Amino acid sequence: MALLLGLIGSAERADADSHKSSAGFKKSTADVELTYVFDPATGTMIEAPIGYVDTDPYKYDYLPLCDIERDGLDSGCESLAVNCEPRTPGGKRGTPVQWRFAPKAIANPTWSDWQSQGGPTCLYDPDPQAVLRAIAARIANDFKQLPIQSAKVTVQPGPHTLKGMETNVFAAATEQAFDVVILGQNVHLEATPVEYTYNYGDGTSFGPTMFAGGSISEDEWGTKTRTSHIYKQTGDFRLTVTTGFRGTYSVNGGPPLPITGNGQFASPAQLVSVWRSETRQVADNCIENPTGWACPSSAGSNK
Repeated sequence: MALLLGLIGSAERADADSHKSSAGFKKSTADVELTYVFDPATGTMIEAPIGYVDTDPYKYDYLPLCDIERDGLDSGCESLAVNCEPRTPGGKRGTPVQWRFAPKAIANPTWSDWQSQGGPTCLYDPDPQAVLRAIAARIANDFKQLPIQSAKVTVQPGPHTLKGMETNVFAAATEQAFDVVILGQNVHLEATPVEYTYNYGDGTSFGPTMFAGGSISEDEWGTKTRTSHIYKQTGDFRLTVTTGFRGTYSVNGGPPLPITGNGQFASPAQLVSVWRSETRQVADNCIENPTGWACPSSAGSNK
């Protein structure tokens, strides 16, 4: 997620006060924009590195729908359906705003180029632009702290498989949504699984890959799949899958904005017991002779 901040001269501030953009301010006399991105090493916004590519095709803007006076609302505010009452006793009223978006390919969008995003919403901050920048600066870290449920891992055959045999492994992850409060603003986050890294527990791994794998029928067990694995040794192994989730967030019902990077979430370990397979001709009946070869009480039944 990138945050675009512009340069404003003192002569331009009157216009900026009536036209505040979630993508930042733009100098009217020259098309000058600085791109800032979240730096996880310092926890601050820094100038984007050379070659940085912002993949979001839209720029976002919000317009105040009325003026909030110190002791009340103007007539325009009172006629709005949205209610921006203070959230705490003695607190300040929110600012009714309308979000909109336009293609970044249009350098200076006209009124007809902008499209509304949802209905009127409220921003609760003396300087709404400042709180949006602050949320943008911390959203990548907050996203990684969400209680996102990692993928469920399944092994076929399982939990027992055979040495030297293709063992099918697949992950099942779902999209998840969260509503949280950040800096006094209502923030909606969505997490979408996009990649998987398989750690088979025997020192080998596969990924990251976009393939989650999938279930196969029992008569297909032992066939190779995109996420299957051959264990070369017998024993017990703890298999895990780490799922990478891509995130978006919106503030107070505003437009969805991308979150930089992916959140990585590991699944609980799945125990896989790898056995060896031997074929012999035997004449024992395990009911009559429980200690016969390959019977449960015999040494030949060990892994």
